[in-house]
Amino acid sequence: MAEPEREQQRPLLEVEQSVTSIPEDHEATCWGCGLRLVFASYSPIYKCGWCGAITQINQTTRKPDSIWFSHWRRLRDRFFVTVLILFMLFVICGGVWAVYPIVFSISNFCGIFHCMVTAVLAVFTITSYCLASFKSAGAPISIRWGSYPMVGKSDLDNYTFCAYCNKPKPPRAHHCRSCKMCVVDMDHHCPFIGNCVGASNHQVFVIFLISVVISCSYAAGMTIYASYKIWPSVDFPNLASNRHSMSFWKILLEIITTVAGSAFFLSARGLILVYLAFASLSVNAGIGVLLCQQLSYIYEGNTYLNHISSPNPLHGERGFQNIVRFFGCPYPIARVLLRYSNTGKLQDNSGSKLL
Repeated sequence: MAEPEREQQRPLLEVEQSVTSIPEDHEATCWGCGLRLVFASYSPIYKCGWCGAITQINQTTRKPDSIWFSHWRRLRDRFFVTVLILFMLFVICGGVWAVYPIVFSISNFCGIFHCMVTAVLAVFTITSYCLASFKSAGAPISIRWGSYPMVGKSDLDNYTFCAYCNKPKPPRAHHCRSCKMCVVDMDHHCPFIGNCVGASNHQVFVIFLISVVISCSYAAGMTIYASYKIWPSVDFPNLASNRHSMSFWKILLEIITTVAGSAFFLSARGLILVYLAFASLSVNAGIGVLLCQQLSYIYEGNTYLNHISSPNPLHGERGFQNIVRFFGCPYPIARVLLRYSNTGKLQDNSGSKLL
């Protein structure tokens, strides 16, 4: 009887030895639910099978930024915000003061129409700027974590741990060192609004860019027209006598120098009109590039930071449905855009089948 009992105890001993022979490097504790996890092989990043939280074993707690660094970022944002507000007020007030005599000289209707368009664009631009600047960018919601009884199945799916906030960080969220918080769907931190661009204010930020492009285009057109009306008369005596013997570049240089020389005879109103024209065109070019970049990321269902961190994969299906969902377009407009998007997809699919 002793020999059969020994044979039955051997498998049990082998099982116990196989369980206890797992090295310590293959064991870890999930930060989300606190459960102890055992792995067949070592991995620096793992996902909990219960709560779904993602943990980096080598991640350490980050030290808070120094006081001088935080003050410098705060002063930088306030400086850019102040400069932008003063520039918008100067363009609005200076544009109205410099343009209204020329517009009213045409007719009272044109003058009143110009004042109404200027007021609507100014109110719309300043309102969208204030909403983008003072509205919260999108703080993560509070969620239970750290203990198994409180954390349910997949409650922290794809969550990571923020080493700055010492709190759970949802997917597609990033920590902003200027705002000192995690922002959901963070696109970037814009110093000109003194705020992050995230899930809560991304829409009003893009609307602000659209309003700036429209306002600068209108301001550039009106200031160029007003400058043309009050510009001193320009004569080209050299071109009248030697035009056929001069090359193209000499003719162009003569025109530029003559027009630039006549600018010294402009009044204060004329100089402000010239400055506003160049400033509006420059701002319109820069903001237009930023707007096209933002719309391309929205079309792809992505953000700027996610594009940098993972440029190859797309976070969702690309198409006009992302733009419709982002702006919350009315049903008739959404139907037209989605029909156009579906038509393009059908053409692509038919072309691929023919190939």
